[in-house]
Amino acid sequence: MIRVKLPAHLRSLARVEGELTLEVAAPVTAQAVVDALEARYPTLRGTVRDYATGQRRAYVRFFACSEDISHEPMDAPLPEDVANGKEPLLIIGAIAGG
Repeated sequence: MIRVKLPAHLRSLARVEGELTLEVAAPVTAQAVVDALEARYPTLRGTVRDYATGQRRAYVRFFACSEDISHEPMDAPLPEDVANGKEPLLIIGAIAGG
């Protein structure tokens, strides 16, 4: 089971509270996690990644084991601690401003 933490606005959209758990087959990648997330919560389609390109949206960030993995390829394996459920994958909104 993969643990996923979403920002409040995406939890509201999906109508869930707290941390999510998803069943993801190996290899566990960010793409596989988002595929499982969108399959289980169809209202989230297009919120984390672009419909047309499948790429992560510009102001969405992925964190695994306290590391920003947002610019890693979506098909790169996630760290072992995330893949085995010890650590959650954080999907958060980036903040821009000055």
